[in-house]
Amino acid sequence: MFHFRGPSHIGDRLVLKAIVNNTFKQSMEVGVCAEAYQGGEPLRHINSAFMTFEVLDSDRKPSTVPRIRPEPVDGKRRYQEAVARRKIRLDRKYIISCKQTEVPVSVPWDPSNQMYLSYNNVSALKLMDTRNNWVLSSEKNKVRLYTLEENHMLCFKVEMNVSVAAEQTFHLLSDLRRRKEWDPHYEDCEDINQADEEDTLYRVAAPSVSKWGKGQDFILLASRRKPCDARDPYLIALRSVTLPTHPPTEDYTRGEVLCAGFTIWEESSTVTKITYYNQATPGVLPYISTDIAGLSSSFSSAFSACSHFLEANKDTPAALPPPALKISMASLQVDE
Repeated sequence: MFHFRGPSHIGDRLVLKAIVNNTFKQSMEVGVCAEAYQGGEPLRHINSAFMTFEVLDSDRKPSTVPRIRPEPVDGKRRYQEAVARRKIRLDRKYIISCKQTEVPVSVPWDPSNQMYLSYNNVSALKLMDTRNNWVLSSEKNKVRLYTLEENHMLCFKVEMNVSVAAEQTFHLLSDLRRRKEWDPHYEDCEDINQADEEDTLYRVAAPSVSKWGKGQDFILLASRRKPCDARDPYLIALRSVTLPTHPPTEDYTRGEVLCAGFTIWEESSTVTKITYYNQATPGVLPYISTDIAGLSSSFSSAFSACSHFLEANKDTPAALPPPALKISMASLQVDE
């Protein structure tokens, strides 16, 4: 990022001052001030530049950069401005220039392709769970936020432990209608169709990220799987689908989820590890980018609320939507 404040002229002497403004796990922002003068005239500030550097180890892989403690007043100002510029770069990289906007993320759902979509939904979450190169971005109140940049995609995961049995955790988180009890991004949630015991279609409404903008809504396929043996977790996989019966409306911007969901591991009979994954899309990233950039820690408060919700309901029977609602093939037909 460059700010050209004034011209330089033939015969100018230039003074360049560089300083580390902030460090971010595996990178640092360096600010450079360019000043010019001739003879005995005062210095003229002609340019400000802000550059991000990665530090590579002997194998040319990013290495961890020590955190810095900013000096008072100007040092703290530069420190905070660097965090804000990091969010701007993040938004520009994954929202403005995101190639996902060129093609729809959602896929059509009907009973004939239900098995295929459900299988791919679960497989995508399992694949994300196997990745081992996550970078810890932030940690607060024993809730950890990790990020992973791969193939021009940004993924994030949130991880925590709760003192609730794994099976009960699975049942409580499986019903997305109750997620609004702890997640501020879930303004409303209605079940559209209970396809079978393991798959449910939901419409989720999320509040706007700006004061004057529209809220977003999502049509999600939730696929639940219990572990086959002790080496497997409970899984709740989420992805966007399209339904002719639920087209976009004027009141909401239709958002899309490519791959998201929970893995639930039984650490002991009373301790469970929960990991939430999301492959960030342009519709999802505005809700998390301030956390990733370090401007807020709303992820921590949301998942702390999730922990309290689970503990408050650890002895409550959880019920999924009744399988009464069915979408017939006739209702999915679109007039030519």
